[in-house]
Amino acid sequence: MMKINLEGEWKLKQAGCDNEFPVLIPGDNFSALIDAGKIPHPYNGRNELLSLWVGRADWSFSRSFPVDQKMLEKMFFYLHIDSLDTCGEVRINGSTVTTSCNMFRAIRVDVNRFLKPGKNTIEIVIRAPENVAKERSLSLPYEIPHTLYPVQSMHSNLLRKTQCNSGWDWGPCLMVSGLYGKTCIGVAEDLRLDHVYAETVLRSDGWDLRVTAEFTSYIDGAIGIDISLQDLPDENGGEVPVLGQFKESTRVTQGTNIVTRTLHVDSPRLWWPAGYGEQPLYTLVVKAGSDETRKRIGFRTIEVIAEDDEIGRSMTFRVNGKEIFCKGANWIPADALPALESRQRFERLLSDAVAANMNMLRVWGGGKYEPDVFYDLCDEKGILLWHDFMFSCALYPASEGFLREVEEEVAYQVKRLLIHPCIALWCGNNECLGALTWFEVSKANRDRYLVDYDRLYEGVVARIVKEIDPGRTWWSSSPSGGPSDYSDCWHNDARGDMHYWSVWHEAKPFEAYYDVTPRFCSEFGFQSFPSMAMIRSFANEDQLNLTSPVLEHHQRHPLGNMIIITTMCRYFRFPEKLEHFIYVSQVQQAMAMRMAVEYWRSRRPVCMGALYWQLNDVWPVVSWSSIEYSGTWKLLHYAAKRFFDPVHLSVYIKEDHVQVWGINDRDEALSGTFTLEFMDFRGKVLDKKESAIRLGGEAATELLNRPLSEIPFEREKTFLRARFISSGLERENNLLLTVPKACDLAVPDIDIRVTGSGGELEIVLKTDKPAFYVTLSSGNIPGVFSDNCFTLFPGKVRTLQFFARESVAPAELEKALVLYHLRKTYR
Repeated sequence: MMKINLEGEWKLKQAGCDNEFPVLIPGDNFSALIDAGKIPHPYNGRNELLSLWVGRADWSFSRSFPVDQKMLEKMFFYLHIDSLDTCGEVRINGSTVTTSCNMFRAIRVDVNRFLKPGKNTIEIVIRAPENVAKERSLSLPYEIPHTLYPVQSMHSNLLRKTQCNSGWDWGPCLMVSGLYGKTCIGVAEDLRLDHVYAETVLRSDGWDLRVTAEFTSYIDGAIGIDISLQDLPDENGGEVPVLGQFKESTRVTQGTNIVTRTLHVDSPRLWWPAGYGEQPLYTLVVKAGSDETRKRIGFRTIEVIAEDDEIGRSMTFRVNGKEIFCKGANWIPADALPALESRQRFERLLSDAVAANMNMLRVWGGGKYEPDVFYDLCDEKGILLWHDFMFSCALYPASEGFLREVEEEVAYQVKRLLIHPCIALWCGNNECLGALTWFEVSKANRDRYLVDYDRLYEGVVARIVKEIDPGRTWWSSSPSGGPSDYSDCWHNDARGDMHYWSVWHEAKPFEAYYDVTPRFCSEFGFQSFPSMAMIRSFANEDQLNLTSPVLEHHQRHPLGNMIIITTMCRYFRFPEKLEHFIYVSQVQQAMAMRMAVEYWRSRRPVCMGALYWQLNDVWPVVSWSSIEYSGTWKLLHYAAKRFFDPVHLSVYIKEDHVQVWGINDRDEALSGTFTLEFMDFRGKVLDKKESAIRLGGEAATELLNRPLSEIPFEREKTFLRARFISSGLERENNLLLTVPKACDLAVPDIDIRVTGSGGELEIVLKTDKPAFYVTLSSGNIPGVFSDNCFTLFPGKVRTLQFFARESVAPAELEKALVLYHLRKTYR
């Protein structure tokens, strides 16, 4: 099918003003105004406050495009916009074509009667989202409350727009407007394919691939339908193998037509999550009349086992019959400014997730349905997706108009996405079930708001999901005990998925993670500061202070710094310098998440999933992320690479007992040597024991459970070192026997050398005494280390790789490197 591409440069104009500015589509108004020098970059300093007016103004996006007269006489033209953000009127040659007030569904509308031969103009007037939200709030029959954040655009829960655009406790308030994804004029001969989706069904003799094509026909008559499933071409570039094909001629009528056909596939290779196998993908080709669509598909079964048991209700993901311990994080939008998102950003973030041994991400309900490239990459990389619908931390209307908008949105998104093998579960919302108890008005009128909740999520969202995608699990809310279960899953760890926030929001010690064993923990987290290089990118020298206006502006949780500092005083000696404080804040965050995950993994199979909050940032900020906005890994991400490793040693102290567990997510059992050493902080081995052990497959095996009282060494002067060696595989973990601030750490002398060239450099480290949480920073040189935030032992050379994003000389890197360790942060 031919298309008139409408992407590229448009003109942006504020309503009531004459000045026009170039704006790139796909893109947004904020980014265009930044590029034109009309607003300062909102990520720098406190400039966000100077740009709030942009979300309170109406904006016009316009451009021209040509139409051939002969084509206009013979062909059928339609406008396609993937996403219009948010309330807009589309005009072609001055006439209104359509209106939309939902950025979460595509616009497709026939436009022949609006076009003319030669030059045509398209203008899209987008109303100020903040003003629309306010108008809607004034017309409500009763209040629909939402959570408030430090910088807030009110009532965004009344708009079908990315909810975190309005401000969050980690995000700026940037009420962007724009066009995202594909924008074009489609030119059809006979029909246009609107949706192609497919369901894989395992049979005793192979697989059925049930393919549905929905299309708009412009003719009455016969058309050809050709559905085929193709394998990848062989290495020699020969013919593409066809696994199954269906051809027929069928009659259609003008308007919407739906065709469903089934292909049988004998023995496709199975798609597996990362760490469990490969991710073979096949190409589904659907031709209907003159239009054609290609989709990639994978064959796998996914079940969510949520069964009542003696504890409560389980939650286990089973893929191809294998129970998977889900390891990962929560995903938020890649940027607060949509124009800055790119395939490269998605590729890097998702690759970094897999590099940290993650196999699942949760697409969080306060963000957005991501572009196709995101899901394609998750398919390729084996990243399972827990997928929320886009509702979060608020109550929502149940008016007829709002429910109709949501119904169209859910139907569109499920049809768009269900073909992806990565999607493991549909979830109704993020914390909206709990939000029924957050607001005085809903607590005083619970029945009213509960009825609205049921109308929206069960009456619309669940109903549409079950109609279109019945083979995939529906989960009513996160957290919850499952459909029709309104448990308090912030404090009840027995049922379904849990959000465990007592360590952060209630300022409990990290040891509180040992008080709960979630069946599946889909949110838990602790904040840290981004790197000094990141901070210097938005703060001037005179603002490099924890309580400076700029640093406080980039801390969106009202109590965030207080919690970080109070917790730091609980566990660490207070750092002397700002850069040391930032480093210790990241050590502290990594320590918290390590304690939680290592304990919960040792509780397998009662606990079968841990997704920490959060993977990424939308702007430079103090937050719970493990990858800061620049793409630099925080120390948590390096720690996650270890504590999510399929084979790992979990070490912790619970109820005054030192415990060591061998974690093995692999199928096969592992036999090897387990070494347990007690060392002092000068590197002297005080006690050493070796034993032959066997780690069962897909299991946690207890290796040590010893009362602290039986350890004959001073806790302030001793630490534990555990190692496991099996057929070339070696794993190690260490444990301080008391809080770090009480430990009598020695001052190590660390030698560091850089060798190599280009994008892969080696860093060689040696020390004369044990050094803890050893960390390298590359400053402004972007890249990732092979390891970081580790214990460095005397008598052993440690070699790291640095993978630079651009070529860098060894001398340049050596000059930029800064080395931190815990003892360096205080006198």
